[in-house]
Amino acid sequence: MSIPDHARANFQTLLRAAADGTLALMECADVATGEARYVICAVGRDDGDYVFTPFGHLAERNPFEAYRLAGSST
Repeated sequence: MSIPDHARANFQTLLRAAADGTLALMECADVATGEARYVICAVGRDDGDYVFTPFGHLAERNPFEAYRLAGSST
């Protein structure tokens, strides 16, 4: 399975933000449940205002139990 271009572009944006020191971890509310989520965001500026671009949230439980590699049966 190939990683789609939009995911690669988002990952490159995250790498640039990390190198520039413009990443933030923000507490946000999940729209569907209202539960707290801890979201990784890139921070930018637009006419002097801060702009936060969310990329994903941290796993709520052990990520080794939550994910498996594509194509893996375990």
